[in-house]
Amino acid sequence: MPEPVKKTSIESLRSFNRFHTAQIGVLHEGLLNSKFPLAEARVIYELAARGEATAKELCHDLSLDPGYLSRMIRGLTTKGLVVKHTVSEDRRKSNLSLTDAGKAEFAILNADSIAANARLLEHLTEQDQDRLTEAMTRIQTLLSPVNNSGKTFMLRPHRPGDMGKVISLHGSLYVEQFGWDHTFEALVAKISAEFLDNFDPETECSWIAEVDGEFVGSAFVVRVDDKISKLRLMIIDQKAQGLGIGKALLNECLGFARRKGYKKMTLWTNDVLTAARNMYAKAGFEMIDEEPGRNFGVDLVSEIWELDL
Repeated sequence: MPEPVKKTSIESLRSFNRFHTAQIGVLHEGLLNSKFPLAEARVIYELAARGEATAKELCHDLSLDPGYLSRMIRGLTTKGLVVKHTVSEDRRKSNLSLTDAGKAEFAILNADSIAANARLLEHLTEQDQDRLTEAMTRIQTLLSPVNNSGKTFMLRPHRPGDMGKVISLHGSLYVEQFGWDHTFEALVAKISAEFLDNFDPETECSWIAEVDGEFVGSAFVVRVDDKISKLRLMIIDQKAQGLGIGKALLNECLGFARRKGYKKMTLWTNDVLTAARNMYAKAGFEMIDEEPGRNFGVDLVSEIWELDL
C-alpha cells in the first residue's frame, strides 16, 4: 500500500508549479509569445526531435486526449506544418512528421526557447547552473513512472572527474562480461581525452547517468563534420539495468543531434553487444558495415551503424 501523501508536500508542489509556470510564461496565449499554444508547440517540438511519430505515441508520451490531438494535427496539417504518411509495411498505420514549413517554425520556436531560458539563467554562476540542472533532473526522475523499482536516475552534462569514471566502467565491465583485455580501456581513455581536448558545446554534448548520486553510465555526441555526428562512449552499469537509462541517454543524444542540424548519426559497436544493438535497431539505426577480426584480445565482428536524422 502506498504511503499517504503529506499535505505539506502537496502545498510545496503546488507552490513550485505556480512559480514555474509564471517563470516560463505558459499562461500566455502563445508559448514564448508565438502563435502556438503550449500543446501545439509541444507537438512540434516532439516531431522535430523524433523525426516522425504516430499519433498514438504522441498521445501516450504527451498525455493528450486522442480526440484533442486529432483536432490539433488537423489544424497543423491545414496550415502546412505537419504531413501524414502511411507506413509501407502496414497501410493502416500513419506516421506524422514536420514539413519544411513546420521545421522552419520549429527553428523559430527553438531559438526563442533558448533565448528565453538563457535569460532565466544568466544571473546564475556556472556552479549554480549545475546545481539547478541536477535538481530539475532529480524532480523529473522522481516523478517519472519508470521509477517503479524505487530507484531513480538523473542525466546531466559531464563535469571534472567524470571521464575517469567513464574509462573505469568501460575497463571493468567489458573484461567481466566479454573477456576483453587492457587495450580496450586504453582506447576508451584515448577517446575520452580527445573529447575533452576538442569539446565544443555548440556542436557536441555529453550525458552522465546517476542513480542516487552514483555514476552508472554515459553517452556522448561528437562532431564528425557539419552533417554527421557520432554516438560515443555509450555504457550502462549492470546494476542500473532495467531503469530505462539506455533509452533515455540515446533519446537525449538523438534530440541534441537533430536540434543542431545534423543529418546523420553513426556509431561503432561489436556483434557481442546484443542488448545495445537491439536498442539501436529499435531507434532506427541500420548496420552498414561489418568486419571480423581480433580486437582487445578476442575474436570479434566490429560493426558500423548509422541513422538518417
